[in-house]
Amino acid sequence: MKMTEEQESLIGREFRHFKGNIYRIEGFAKDSETLEEMVVYRALYGEQGLWVRPAKMFFETIERDGKTMKRFEPL
Repeated sequence: MKMTEEQESLIGREFRHFKGNIYRIEGFAKDSETLEEMVVYRALYGEQGLWVRPAKMFFETIERDGKTMKRFEPL
């Protein structure tokens, strides 16, 4: 998978999840079945696990408790 310049610029960047924890983008991947673009990211707390989430969801705006916010806010 060839990354875009925008994707390359996001690798290593840290983001705060709306619930408060901090994560770092490690890379991008595609789902082998659907070819959906995924974000590969690492928790910067606890066991520092590696996670994957659809890019569409990672970068989306959500509404919680009457507030509109980004799911992951860049730091």
